[in-house]
Amino acid sequence: MKKEGYNQLVSGIGQLLNEGRQKAVSAVNRIITITYWQIGKMIVEFEQKGKKRAIYGGSLIESLSQDLTKRHGKGFTISNLKYMRQFYLACPISHALRGELNWTHYRLLLHVKNKQTRDFYTMECMNSRWSTRELERQINTQLYERLALSRDKKEIMALSTKGQAIQKPEDIIKDPYVLEFLDLPSSYSEKELEDRIISNLQMFLLELGKGFSFVARQFRMEIGQKQFYADLVFYNKNLRCYVLIDLKISSSHADIGQMNFYLNYFKRHINQPTDNAPIGIILSKNSTSIEVKYALAGLSNKIFASKYMLSLPSVEELKKAVEYNNR
Repeated sequence: MKKEGYNQLVSGIGQLLNEGRQKAVSAVNRIITITYWQIGKMIVEFEQKGKKRAIYGGSLIESLSQDLTKRHGKGFTISNLKYMRQFYLACPISHALRGELNWTHYRLLLHVKNKQTRDFYTMECMNSRWSTRELERQINTQLYERLALSRDKKEIMALSTKGQAIQKPEDIIKDPYVLEFLDLPSSYSEKELEDRIISNLQMFLLELGKGFSFVARQFRMEIGQKQFYADLVFYNKNLRCYVLIDLKISSSHADIGQMNFYLNYFKRHINQPTDNAPIGIILSKNSTSIEVKYALAGLSNKIFASKYMLSLPSVEELKKAVEYNNR
Protein backbone atom coordinates (compact mmCIF):
# COMPACT_ATOMS: atom_id res chain seq x y z
CA MET A 1 0.00 0.00 0.00
CA LYS A 2 1.43 3.33 -1.09
CA LYS A 3 1.84 5.79 1.75
CA GLU A 4 0.78 8.69 -0.47
CA GLY A 5 -2.56 7.08 -1.27
CA TYR A 6 -3.13 6.17 2.38
CA ASN A 7 -2.46 9.74 3.52
CA GLN A 8 -4.99 11.00 0.97
CA LEU A 9 -7.53 8.53 2.36
CA VAL A 10 -6.96 9.74 5.94
CA SER A 11 -7.17 13.37 4.80
CA GLY A 12 -10.37 12.70 2.85
CA ILE A 13 -12.04 10.98 5.81
CA GLY A 14 -11.01 13.83 8.10
CA GLN A 15 -12.47 16.41 5.73
CA LEU A 16 -15.71 14.42 5.49
CA LEU A 17 -15.98 14.21 9.28
CA ASN A 18 -15.40 17.95 9.67
CA GLU A 19 -18.07 18.73 7.08
CA GLY A 20 -20.50 16.36 8.79
CA ARG A 21 -19.87 17.90 12.18
CA GLN A 22 -20.39 21.39 10.80
CA LYS A 23 -23.67 20.34 9.21
CA ALA A 24 -24.75 18.70 12.48
CA VAL A 25 -23.98 21.85 14.48
CA SER A 26 -25.83 23.96 11.90
CA ALA A 27 -28.85 21.63 12.05
CA VAL A 28 -28.90 21.68 15.86
CA ASN A 29 -28.68 25.49 15.90
CA ARG A 30 -31.54 25.70 13.42
CA ILE A 31 -33.69 23.35 15.55
CA ILE A 32 -32.93 25.31 18.73
CA THR A 33 -33.85 28.60 17.04
CA ILE A 34 -37.15 27.24 15.70
CA THR A 35 -37.97 25.64 19.07
CA TYR A 36 -37.39 28.89 20.97
CA TRP A 37 -39.53 30.74 18.41
CA GLN A 38 -42.33 28.21 18.98
CA ILE A 39 -42.03 28.58 22.77
CA GLY A 40 -42.32 32.34 22.36
CA LYS A 41 -45.39 31.85 20.18
CA MET A 42 -47.04 29.62 22.80
CA ILE A 43 -46.39 32.18 25.54
CA VAL A 44 -47.83 35.05 23.51
CA GLU A 45 -50.90 33.03 22.47
CA PHE A 46 -51.51 32.04 26.09
CA GLU A 47 -51.31 35.68 27.14
CA GLN A 48 -53.68 36.74 24.37
CA LYS A 49 -56.33 34.36 25.65
CA GLY A 50 -56.50 36.47 28.81
CA LYS A 51 -55.30 33.75 31.18
CA LYS A 52 -52.14 35.44 32.32
CA ARG A 53 -53.63 37.86 34.84
CA ALA A 54 -56.41 35.56 36.00
CA ILE A 55 -54.17 32.60 36.83
CA TYR A 56 -50.74 34.02 37.51
CA GLY A 57 -51.35 37.60 38.55
CA GLY A 58 -48.84 38.97 36.03
CA SER A 59 -46.06 36.48 36.84
CA LEU A 60 -46.40 34.01 33.96
CA ILE A 61 -42.75 34.18 32.91
CA GLU A 62 -41.52 33.71 36.49
CA SER A 63 -43.79 30.69 37.01
CA LEU A 64 -42.77 29.15 33.70
CA SER A 65 -39.10 29.63 34.53
CA GLN A 66 -39.45 27.74 37.83
CA ASP A 67 -41.58 24.88 36.47
CA LEU A 68 -39.67 24.34 33.22
CA THR A 69 -36.32 24.41 35.01
CA LYS A 70 -37.53 21.75 37.48
CA ARG A 71 -38.75 19.50 34.66
CA HIS A 72 -36.23 20.15 31.88
CA GLY A 73 -33.09 21.65 33.44
CA LYS A 74 -31.11 24.66 32.23
CA GLY A 75 -32.09 27.12 29.51
CA PHE A 76 -35.31 28.49 30.97
CA THR A 77 -34.20 31.51 32.96
CA ILE A 78 -36.57 34.45 33.22
CA SER A 79 -34.43 36.50 30.84
CA ASN A 80 -34.22 33.68 28.28
CA LEU A 81 -37.98 33.16 28.30
CA LYS A 82 -38.49 36.90 27.85
CA TYR A 83 -36.17 36.75 24.82
CA MET A 84 -38.21 33.88 23.37
CA ARG A 85 -41.38 35.89 23.78
CA GLN A 86 -39.76 38.98 22.26
CA PHE A 87 -38.33 36.82 19.47
CA TYR A 88 -41.78 35.73 18.34
CA LEU A 89 -43.20 39.26 18.57
CA ALA A 90 -40.32 40.64 16.48
CA CYS A 91 -40.44 37.76 13.94
CA PRO A 92 -44.05 36.48 13.84
CA ILE A 93 -43.60 34.61 10.53
CA SER A 94 -41.57 31.42 11.01
CA HIS A 95 -40.50 30.95 7.39
CA ALA A 96 -38.90 34.41 7.50
CA LEU A 97 -36.33 33.15 10.01
CA ARG A 98 -32.83 32.95 8.58
CA GLY A 99 -31.13 29.57 8.77
CA GLU A 100 -27.69 31.22 8.69
CA LEU A 101 -28.36 32.86 12.07
CA ASN A 102 -28.34 31.03 15.38
CA TRP A 103 -30.12 31.82 18.63
CA THR A 104 -27.27 34.00 19.90
CA HIS A 105 -27.42 36.08 16.70
CA TYR A 106 -31.14 36.63 17.23
CA ARG A 107 -30.69 37.53 20.89
CA LEU A 108 -28.25 40.26 19.87
CA LEU A 109 -30.58 41.48 17.12
CA LEU A 110 -33.43 41.77 19.62
CA HIS A 111 -31.48 44.53 21.39
CA VAL A 112 -32.00 46.67 18.26
CA LYS A 113 -35.44 48.17 18.83
CA ASN A 114 -35.93 49.91 15.47
CA LYS A 115 -37.15 47.38 12.86
CA GLN A 116 -35.50 49.12 9.93
CA THR A 117 -32.16 49.12 11.73
CA ARG A 118 -32.61 45.50 12.85
CA ASP A 119 -33.40 44.45 9.26
CA PHE A 120 -30.11 46.02 8.13
CA TYR A 121 -28.05 44.09 10.68
CA THR A 122 -29.90 40.88 9.79
CA MET A 123 -29.08 41.33 6.09
CA GLU A 124 -25.46 42.29 6.72
CA CYS A 125 -24.99 39.43 9.17
CA MET A 126 -26.03 36.95 6.46
CA ASN A 127 -24.26 38.66 3.56
CA SER A 128 -20.98 39.06 5.44
CA ARG A 129 -21.29 35.87 7.50
CA TRP A 130 -20.62 37.68 10.75
CA SER A 131 -19.93 35.66 13.86
CA THR A 132 -21.92 36.62 16.96
CA ARG A 133 -18.88 38.55 18.20
CA GLU A 134 -18.66 40.52 14.94
CA LEU A 135 -22.39 41.23 14.97
CA GLU A 136 -22.20 42.50 18.55
CA ARG A 137 -19.37 44.87 17.68
CA GLN A 138 -21.15 46.24 14.61
CA ILE A 139 -24.26 46.95 16.67
CA ASN A 140 -22.25 48.53 19.50
CA THR A 141 -20.32 50.76 17.09
CA GLN A 142 -23.59 51.75 15.40
CA LEU A 143 -22.57 50.77 11.89
CA TYR A 144 -26.07 51.40 10.53
CA GLU A 145 -26.20 54.94 11.92
CA ARG A 146 -22.72 55.72 10.58
CA LEU A 147 -23.73 54.57 7.10
CA ALA A 148 -27.27 55.93 7.13
CA LEU A 149 -26.61 59.44 8.39
CA SER A 150 -24.66 60.33 5.26
CA ARG A 151 -27.20 58.86 2.81
CA ASP A 152 -30.50 60.06 1.40
CA LYS A 153 -33.85 58.45 2.23
CA LYS A 154 -33.82 56.11 -0.77
CA GLU A 155 -30.34 54.83 0.05
CA ILE A 156 -31.29 54.32 3.71
CA MET A 157 -34.23 52.14 2.68
CA ALA A 158 -31.89 50.11 0.47
CA LEU A 159 -29.63 49.52 3.48
CA SER A 160 -32.49 47.89 5.36
CA THR A 161 -33.75 45.71 2.51
CA LYS A 162 -30.50 44.75 0.75
CA GLY A 163 -27.68 45.55 3.17
CA GLN A 164 -24.65 47.59 2.20
CA ALA A 165 -24.03 47.60 -1.55
CA ILE A 166 -20.48 48.37 -2.74
CA GLN A 167 -20.74 49.92 -6.20
CA LYS A 168 -18.70 53.13 -6.04
CA PRO A 169 -15.79 54.42 -3.90
CA GLU A 170 -18.08 56.46 -1.66
CA ASP A 171 -19.85 53.25 -0.58
CA ILE A 172 -16.83 51.95 1.36
CA ILE A 173 -16.22 55.18 3.29
CA LYS A 174 -17.25 55.66 6.91
CA ASP A 175 -16.97 58.85 8.90
CA PRO A 176 -16.12 58.25 11.64
CA TYR A 177 -14.26 54.95 11.81
CA VAL A 178 -14.39 53.38 15.27
CA LEU A 179 -11.11 51.85 16.49
CA GLU A 180 -11.94 51.15 20.14
CA PHE A 181 -10.21 47.75 19.91
CA LEU A 182 -6.76 49.41 19.61
CA ASP A 183 -6.76 50.29 23.33
CA LEU A 184 -4.32 53.17 22.79
CA PRO A 185 -3.07 55.39 25.64
CA SER A 186 -4.14 59.04 25.84
CA SER A 187 -0.93 60.11 24.11
CA TYR A 188 0.52 58.16 21.17
CA SER A 189 2.42 58.59 17.91
CA GLU A 190 1.34 57.79 14.37
CA LYS A 191 3.77 54.83 14.40
CA GLU A 192 2.12 53.46 17.56
CA LEU A 193 -1.25 53.85 15.89
CA GLU A 194 -0.04 51.88 12.87
CA ASP A 195 1.55 49.19 15.07
CA ARG A 196 -1.70 48.67 16.99
CA ILE A 197 -3.69 48.42 13.76
CA ILE A 198 -1.34 45.73 12.42
CA SER A 199 -1.56 43.86 15.74
CA ASN A 200 -5.37 43.99 15.46
CA LEU A 201 -5.59 43.56 11.70
CA GLN A 202 -8.59 41.23 11.75
CA MET A 203 -10.65 43.75 13.71
CA PHE A 204 -9.46 46.60 11.50
CA LEU A 205 -10.54 44.69 8.38
CA LEU A 206 -13.95 44.19 9.97
CA GLU A 207 -14.20 47.92 10.59
CA LEU A 208 -13.14 48.73 7.01
CA GLY A 209 -16.03 46.63 5.75
CA LYS A 210 -16.79 44.39 2.78
CA GLY A 211 -14.26 43.11 0.33
CA PHE A 212 -11.02 44.32 1.92
CA SER A 213 -7.79 42.33 1.97
CA PHE A 214 -4.47 43.47 3.42
CA VAL A 215 -1.61 44.14 1.01
CA ALA A 216 1.22 45.89 2.90
CA ARG A 217 2.30 48.36 5.53
CA GLN A 218 4.83 51.08 4.71
CA PHE A 219 4.55 50.25 1.02
CA ARG A 220 7.79 51.49 -0.60
CA MET A 221 7.72 53.59 -3.78
CA GLU A 222 10.96 54.51 -5.52
CA ILE A 223 10.86 57.62 -7.67
CA GLY A 224 14.18 58.83 -9.00
CA GLN A 225 16.63 58.78 -6.14
CA LYS A 226 13.95 59.14 -3.47
CA GLN A 227 11.83 56.65 -1.57
CA PHE A 228 8.30 57.23 -0.35
CA TYR A 229 6.09 55.08 1.89
CA ALA A 230 2.32 54.61 2.05
CA ASP A 231 1.24 53.73 5.61
CA LEU A 232 -1.25 50.97 4.79
CA VAL A 233 -2.32 49.44 1.49
CA PHE A 234 -5.41 47.25 1.01
CA TYR A 235 -7.28 45.86 -1.98
CA ASN A 236 -11.05 45.92 -2.28
CA LYS A 237 -12.33 43.06 -4.43
CA ASN A 238 -15.81 44.59 -4.81
CA LEU A 239 -14.45 47.76 -6.38
CA ARG A 240 -11.40 45.99 -7.88
CA CYS A 241 -9.01 48.68 -6.70
CA TYR A 242 -6.20 49.43 -4.26
CA VAL A 243 -7.07 51.47 -1.18
CA LEU A 244 -4.26 53.49 0.39
CA ILE A 245 -4.65 54.70 3.97
CA ASP A 246 -2.59 57.50 5.47
CA LEU A 247 -2.69 57.62 9.28
CA LYS A 248 -2.57 61.02 10.95
CA ILE A 249 -3.04 62.46 14.42
CA SER A 250 -4.25 65.61 12.71
CA SER A 251 -4.61 66.30 8.99
CA SER A 252 -3.86 69.33 6.82
CA HIS A 253 -4.13 70.30 3.16
CA ALA A 254 -0.51 69.13 2.62
CA ASP A 255 -1.60 65.53 3.26
CA ILE A 256 -3.91 65.73 0.23
CA GLY A 257 -1.04 66.48 -2.13
CA GLN A 258 0.99 63.60 -0.73
CA MET A 259 -1.88 61.12 -1.12
CA ASN A 260 -2.58 62.37 -4.65
CA PHE A 261 1.10 61.72 -5.44
CA TYR A 262 0.84 58.14 -4.11
CA LEU A 263 -2.31 57.42 -6.11
CA ASN A 264 -0.70 58.64 -9.33
CA TYR A 265 2.25 56.31 -8.66
CA PHE A 266 -0.09 53.35 -8.12
CA LYS A 267 -2.02 54.08 -11.31
CA ARG A 268 1.18 54.13 -13.36
CA HIS A 269 3.33 51.44 -11.72
CA ILE A 270 1.16 49.08 -9.62
CA ASN A 271 -2.29 48.85 -11.21
CA GLN A 272 -3.03 45.94 -13.54
CA PRO A 273 -5.23 46.46 -16.65
CA THR A 274 -8.20 44.93 -14.80
CA ASP A 275 -7.83 47.25 -11.78
CA ASN A 276 -9.86 50.39 -11.32
CA ALA A 277 -8.29 53.65 -10.16
CA PRO A 278 -6.91 53.48 -6.60
CA ILE A 279 -8.61 55.24 -3.69
CA GLY A 280 -6.98 57.22 -0.89
CA ILE A 281 -8.24 57.63 2.67
CA ILE A 282 -6.65 60.11 5.06
CA LEU A 283 -7.59 58.85 8.50
CA SER A 284 -7.19 61.47 11.22
CA LYS A 285 -8.04 61.70 14.91
CA ASN A 286 -9.11 65.31 14.63
CA SER A 287 -12.12 66.49 12.66
CA THR A 288 -11.48 67.22 9.02
CA SER A 289 -10.61 70.90 8.65
CA ILE A 290 -12.19 73.32 6.20
CA GLU A 291 -8.86 73.74 4.38
CA VAL A 292 -8.71 69.98 3.76
CA LYS A 293 -12.21 70.06 2.27
CA TYR A 294 -11.19 72.82 -0.12
CA ALA A 295 -7.98 70.95 -1.04
CA LEU A 296 -10.03 67.84 -1.91
CA ALA A 297 -12.26 69.73 -4.33
CA GLY A 298 -11.52 69.31 -8.03
CA LEU A 299 -9.09 66.38 -7.77
CA SER A 300 -9.34 63.68 -10.43
CA ASN A 301 -8.21 61.03 -7.93
CA LYS A 302 -10.65 59.75 -5.32
CA ILE A 303 -9.35 60.93 -1.92
CA PHE A 304 -11.43 60.91 1.26
CA ALA A 305 -10.72 62.49 4.63
CA SER A 306 -12.32 60.69 7.59
CA LYS A 307 -12.11 60.89 11.35
CA TYR A 308 -11.36 57.93 13.60
CA MET A 309 -12.58 57.49 17.17
CA LEU A 310 -10.97 55.42 19.92
CA SER A 311 -14.15 54.89 21.92
CA LEU A 312 -17.71 53.89 21.07
CA PRO A 313 -19.68 56.87 19.72
CA SER A 314 -23.12 58.01 20.75
CA VAL A 315 -25.81 58.78 18.17
CA GLU A 316 -25.46 62.45 19.12
CA GLU A 317 -21.73 62.39 18.32
CA LEU A 318 -22.43 60.78 14.96
CA LYS A 319 -25.00 63.44 14.08
CA LYS A 320 -22.53 66.20 14.97
CA ALA A 321 -19.87 64.56 12.79
CA VAL A 322 -22.24 64.34 9.83
CA GLU A 323 -23.41 67.93 10.31
CA TYR A 324 -19.76 69.05 10.31
CA ASN A 325 -18.94 67.04 7.18
CA ASN A 326 -21.97 68.45 5.32
CA ARG A 327 -21.06 72.09 5.86
